[in-house]
Amino acid sequence: MRRRVLQATIAAVTVAVVLLGFPLAFLGAQLVRENEVRGLEVRAESVARTVDFRLEQEITLSDRMLEPYTGGDGEVAASVTVRTADGETYRAGPDVVDRTVAVRVTSDTAAVVVLEVSWWDVFWLSARVIGLVVVAAVVAFGAGIAMAIWQANRLAAPLVYLAASAEQLGSGQVRPQLEPSGVEEIDLVAAELARSADRMAGRLAAERQFASDASHQLRTPLTALSMRLEEIMLTAGEPEVREEARISLEQVERLVRVVDDLLTRSRRAQGGTTEAVRLVEVVRQQEEEWAPTFAAAGRRLVVDVDPATQVLATPGALAQVLATLIENSLKHGAGTTTVRSRAGGPARTVVVEVGDEGAGVPDDLAPRIFEREVTSGAGTGLGLALARDLANADGGRLELAQRRPAVFAVFLSGVPASLRPEVVLPRGAMVSVRRDRRR
Repeated sequence: MRRRVLQATIAAVTVAVVLLGFPLAFLGAQLVRENEVRGLEVRAESVARTVDFRLEQEITLSDRMLEPYTGGDGEVAASVTVRTADGETYRAGPDVVDRTVAVRVTSDTAAVVVLEVSWWDVFWLSARVIGLVVVAAVVAFGAGIAMAIWQANRLAAPLVYLAASAEQLGSGQVRPQLEPSGVEEIDLVAAELARSADRMAGRLAAERQFASDASHQLRTPLTALSMRLEEIMLTAGEPEVREEARISLEQVERLVRVVDDLLTRSRRAQGGTTEAVRLVEVVRQQEEEWAPTFAAAGRRLVVDVDPATQVLATPGALAQVLATLIENSLKHGAGTTTVRSRAGGPARTVVVEVGDEGAGVPDDLAPRIFEREVTSGAGTGLGLALARDLANADGGRLELAQRRPAVFAVFLSGVPASLRPEVVLPRGAMVSVRRDRRR
């Protein structure tokens, strides 16, 4: 939008300068020329009156009497020639050999007065006016560009804040705050976005509460049913009855796990939304926690994270994702484990990579590595699946970026450095992760 406002304003200024500047320059130059010609006519008439007066008073004519009319005090230098009725000629002033502008006047005594000036002298006077108009046009053009830049920034900045607010809303921040921009239309959009965020927050809260209530209500009868099936399986005398009871108990236990997952997700969703988190604090926390374990195993844990990087994430969930990847590298990898961050592209994405120097992920396991209960045999197969769910809940994603050696990449939404956090982010949203070690 900034570019369009600039282009529109510059186009309007250009049209105004062209439509007004060119005619003004032409008319100004023409006016200067006409004024100079009129001045020559006035001087010629003055010479004619002087000649008539001297002839009437029988005063001798001479070239010296014409010198006051040759120019001075800012007037263009002119050549003055007088031819009397009896054929005598008097002349004063510089010789004009180039193209000239001449004025001829005949006095009452039939004396002919001719004033000639250089055409170039008149032209440069006109050119000076044209130059002044050009300078004024350049100044007007510059002022128009400055005004266009100011207006473009005034209109574009609130829209950038709106985009960041919408991004936060999509990432889980259900109540972003924006200062009034002073532009009525943009403020209306911001107000509607805030109302939509409130409605979304209400719906999410209702859904979470429903999931929590449903989970609590289902746990009690499911537990009772499990106990009853266990009792039947232990007391039944017929093998067929015990087998059916065992199968039913497995189905109930699977349903209990589903209910537990729903309850866990509901509690996790109620625990908070994404916030602007300093990535280095979360990573350093994991480094402090896992470095002794790596040292005991004869391996190193290296951290390469930009201290200024900020991401939109839930601190606890992000810490859990990184802990899962580091633990996975410790169990299945080899050599040095590196945790590094990098920019993920023009969309302000931040990528956190966890890699080691081990043999990598087997080809048959790689396509299904994030599926539940898929494991190489050294784990439960739930860690990576849970980590992926946590990353997706914060608006990010977890991927296997490289098989050999294994590199896992967590894609997170970055906080735009060009925006003021106190304007775009809710007050108090900048969090500092506590450095509590696991016991």
